[in-house]
Amino acid sequence: MKTAEFRIIKPEIRVLGVDDGAFLHGQKDLVDVVGVVFRGGYWLDGFMKTEVEVDGFDATSKIASMVLKSSHYEQIRVVILDGVTLAGFNVVDITLLSEELKLPVISVTREKPNMDEVRKALEKLPNFHRRWQTITRAGEAIEVRDYKPGCVVYIQLAGITLKDAREIIRKTATRSCLPEALRVAHIIASGLSKRGRKDLKARNSMERRRS
Repeated sequence: MKTAEFRIIKPEIRVLGVDDGAFLHGQKDLVDVVGVVFRGGYWLDGFMKTEVEVDGFDATSKIASMVLKSSHYEQIRVVILDGVTLAGFNVVDITLLSEELKLPVISVTREKPNMDEVRKALEKLPNFHRRWQTITRAGEAIEVRDYKPGCVVYIQLAGITLKDAREIIRKTATRSCLPEALRVAHIIASGLSKRGRKDLKARNSMERRRS
């Protein structure tokens, strides 16, 4: 998708926030990924969910499929991710995701990624070069501050100008430093992952008793 400027960014712009749930160390399973649709930073419009593999390669395709199949797709104007990695190091190709959805994509993190540490972690996984190439393709994280008092985030962009991304973050970060859709997606995904961890522990305990 080519980078295009918004003619006007309305206070009730529909944004999709996407975040993943936590998982147990060493878990080789699927992790919940939640999408929450908000009008601006005030009105919750909808919810969607998919699953991705821990340290896998399906995050981009799974998110794209989740959004395209959603009844909210036609109303969404921008997708906001919690970073470019889900379920460990299942890397989202934000450029490809933007192209497939024909929507701008913004990756938002509270802390600037330490690329040296990320590279070292990736080197321990299969297909290191493929993962590293996808991460670097997202571009350098850009600091955004002063949109709310005391708030700083770091963003990576696909299909959207920095000016428009700043304005969208300003208008949608109503109750915290993060866009509200992303904050709520995190809350829901965390709740689902707690239930999933209990189920996994119970299943593991049962398997140990059987053995």
